[in-house]
Amino acid sequence: MRSLASFHPDLRVAALVAPRRAVTPRTLPVLRRLTKAIRGRDADVHVLEPGVAVRYFRPRTPVGDEPRPALLWIHGGGYVFGRAVQDDALCQRFADRLGAVVASVDYRLAPEFSYPIPVEDCFQAYRWLVHRPEVDPSKVVIGGASAGGGLAAALAFAIRGSDLTKPAFQLLVYPMLDDRTVSGPDHMRLWDEDCNRFGWASFLGDADASIAAPGRRTDLAGLPPAWIGVGSNDLFAREDREYADRLVEAGVPCEFHSVSGAFHGFDLVSSRSGVAREFFDEQCAAVSKILKA
Repeated sequence: MRSLASFHPDLRVAALVAPRRAVTPRTLPVLRRLTKAIRGRDADVHVLEPGVAVRYFRPRTPVGDEPRPALLWIHGGGYVFGRAVQDDALCQRFADRLGAVVASVDYRLAPEFSYPIPVEDCFQAYRWLVHRPEVDPSKVVIGGASAGGGLAAALAFAIRGSDLTKPAFQLLVYPMLDDRTVSGPDHMRLWDEDCNRFGWASFLGDADASIAAPGRRTDLAGLPPAWIGVGSNDLFAREDREYADRLVEAGVPCEFHSVSGAFHGFDLVSSRSGVAREFFDEQCAAVSKILKA
């Protein structure tokens, strides 16, 4: 039996059955078929161009007619699989809790579409969102989980170099930031070093990693304030902590939240657990503080 003492008590059952490595070149076709079978909730779907779309959610409690805050959410999947529909329930929760509209991006996946295409797709979705008449462009948050968090961080750099209104905040949930990460904790689940090499090789293609990987960027000044959350048993724990520290050193406010004994994607595979609910509450509290400022 696997040792479970290093996992959060709420996650020990999930850790017992969760694999260390979920994504390989051989399993990728299966994972893509599984995500295609996901049926989402009612959402307005806006196609921006072939292969790029936005699923749009509004708070179920009316909040008036004035322009409201918005969250651009980017799904995870190691840059190689996943669809926006997989996060429909989460996006509706964000919309209801924050009183914001939420736009969830379907971007094109690697390796068929490597850097910079996924970032450009997210940039297009952000530009679409900030020009919506019901959105307050000064209160738009960009965020995502895992590879989605990495894309949100990359998007922040792309927006910094543009003439678009800058995001109010970055919500980076165990973000995938640095292709140089080749080792991690002993008790990882779902995403290990081999997954990481495959995901990054697919995403980078022949791109310059010093530009494509947010964790390699040297100039972090002028980026939006951020919240970064990750579990201590996550492969990304160290790179996320280092990125948070570097943001602060660059003068960018950043709150770092570490969940002891949590593995990658714990809040998705054990969404009803107390630790997952607390993790979501932390995210909403961080965003609400910015939006109410």
